Amino acid sequence: MENKIFALRTTANRESQVLDFIESNVNKKGLDVYALIYAHGMRGYVFIEAKTREEAQQSFFGVPYAKGLLPKEVGYAEIEPMLEQIKVAINIQEKDIVEIISGPFKREKARVKRIDEEKDEVVVELLEAAIPIPITVKIGAVKVIRRESGDEEEDKEE
Repeated sequence: MENKIFALRTTANRESQVLDFIESNVNKKGLDVYALIYAHGMRGYVFIEAKTREEAQQSFFGVPYAKGLLPKEVGYAEIEPMLEQIKVAINIQEKDIVEIISGPFKREKARVKRIDEEKDEVVVELLEAAIPIPITVKIGAVKVIRRESGDEEEDKEE
């Protein structure tokens, strides 16, 4: 028998707290709940994969900010696009010249100073800035436009 996926309505922006409470309930009660999913693009909902509807309901019983299950089960195909957490191989190195492709510094060119793969962030310094100020942006918000070969003499001539 295949597990079922249920959508639980929650108070918006409280999804991670609801998940923490549910996880605690599941562990205490020994429920047949197999996965808890919070899709960042969907505020006000978390998904519970459980053996039965009753197990899913028990998992959030007494949990603050949990409002109730939607009447219909959710098909895996419906939430699969939200689950695709594609971990792209990071092809960014320190000293690379990148273009910021989103956010307030969009279209600015910058040099990579540090990469934090755990947080999925990169620290850059804007090239056109009068004073180099380090800015932290998500790795997905930059694209490499030039790789430094290790020769920094060409930059010093400018």
